[in-house]
Amino acid sequence: MQIIEQFDKVFEKTKSSYFPRFTAVSATFSSQAFFRKLARALYQPYKWLIFCPLFIIFTVVLFPLALASIMIFGPRFCSAVFPPVWSRLNCWITPVRVKTYGKEWIDPNQSYVVVSNHQSFYDIFVLYGWLGIDIKWVMKRELRKVPIIGYICEKMEHIYIDRSNPQAAIKSINQAKARIANGVSVIFFPEGTRSATGRLGPFKKGAFRLAVDLGLPLLPVTISGTHDVLPKGSMDLFPGSVKMVVHPPISTRGYDHGFLEPLMQKARQQIASDLPH
Repeated sequence: MQIIEQFDKVFEKTKSSYFPRFTAVSATFSSQAFFRKLARALYQPYKWLIFCPLFIIFTVVLFPLALASIMIFGPRFCSAVFPPVWSRLNCWITPVRVKTYGKEWIDPNQSYVVVSNHQSFYDIFVLYGWLGIDIKWVMKRELRKVPIIGYICEKMEHIYIDRSNPQAAIKSINQAKARIANGVSVIFFPEGTRSATGRLGPFKKGAFRLAVDLGLPLLPVTISGTHDVLPKGSMDLFPGSVKMVVHPPISTRGYDHGFLEPLMQKARQQIASDLPH
């Protein structure tokens, strides 16, 4: 954006100095929009010829190493090393600049139920690469069938649930409870899916039920800017700046399954407070 703004300033100065008639005629012309379109067009060869091959190379190289590290050192070592490296490399080659705020709220010895808004696939890179805690994802059972990746995620002790079978889903969560301790946290996107507009959607109750069942605090996280990097359902990748804000933890003491709505609203208000209006 800074490059675009500099181009815009030069463009406006050139128009006013050398093309006064053109300036008057094109008063309604948006040079910033023009340069944004131009920048996106110029980025396409880089995306296909450099970013995509490097993304594949990083994934193909790091995932077998991650699997080997699980076998030798265990899942916690793997979680601490390979997902953050993979995520940061992919953001670096995009390029995406990530600024973080509020990480002082995180106690490394405390487990949390992390709840974050969801704008883009890049949210995963941001959380893995910059949150700095061991997180387990709750994933659709169908993802277990993805070659290599599904197997590695299972070995890293991520939680697969069958959404079509509520009883099986509850059983999977109960089996996973023992893993969420001693600084290991579980993460949810309580909206359930990526936002198509970047706006915060309604929350589902699953994350909040689990937090109450485990007696763990909620850790609300706001991510903004990833929707502009890679919108939902799109391959329109483009560099940008992303902000991640970690909010103060929310205690779940005194809440039960019949009293989840105030807890959900409190977390939602914190997350919404750092989203652009």
